[in-house]
Amino acid sequence: MKVLVADDDRAIRESLTTALEINGYQVTACSDGVETLAAFREGKPDVLVLDVMMPGVDGLGVCRVLRAEGDRTPILMLTARVETADRVAGLDAGADDYVPKPYDIDEVLARLRALLRRAGETTSSDDLVVADVRLSPGSRRVWRNGREIELSKTEFDLLELLMFNAGIVLEHHTIYERIWGYDFGPDSKNLAVYVGYLRRKLGAPEIIRTVRGVGYSVQAP
Repeated sequence: MKVLVADDDRAIRESLTTALEINGYQVTACSDGVETLAAFREGKPDVLVLDVMMPGVDGLGVCRVLRAEGDRTPILMLTARVETADRVAGLDAGADDYVPKPYDIDEVLARLRALLRRAGETTSSDDLVVADVRLSPGSRRVWRNGREIELSKTEFDLLELLMFNAGIVLEHHTIYERIWGYDFGPDSKNLAVYVGYLRRKLGAPEIIRTVRGVGYSVQAP
């Protein structure tokens, strides 16, 4: 499992990294919110451990950005703030759990295991599968034949819509309304461009079928 740790305190960051690696996790460590968001998008971790107080974008800001993008990767907050209002703020921002500082590393590990277990249960029951392509709406991740495929937000939304309606031909105007919130009309090439992106990333054999003059559908090859 991959863990992204973000804390501006070097000692805490290094001790957490060491403890997690000893317990078999693959760890990426960051010192501020901007670096954290960049590392998240590059590495797609299975869980985040975020300090609330960080320079630039703080932990709450990182939570809000990821949740606004529709990402449901589990987030454990570390906070020196013990007031109820501060804990509520973290949960409202999108965090799944929190541990107050100073913390016991065994508690952090236990809470991480619980978050990953719950995420795994949710993902397995909600996955969309067509042939060897698997899409997890909860974690917004896609795999083909066990290999993870990196998609942009629009690419993921489009593939999710098509896979959710597997075997059904969705008309152009329906897809435009659902994905972009606006029908760009019959002359727009926007949809065709994104279908092309998906086909290249998914590779062969193709699961996205073009119904000329009508729209697209996803089917097992």
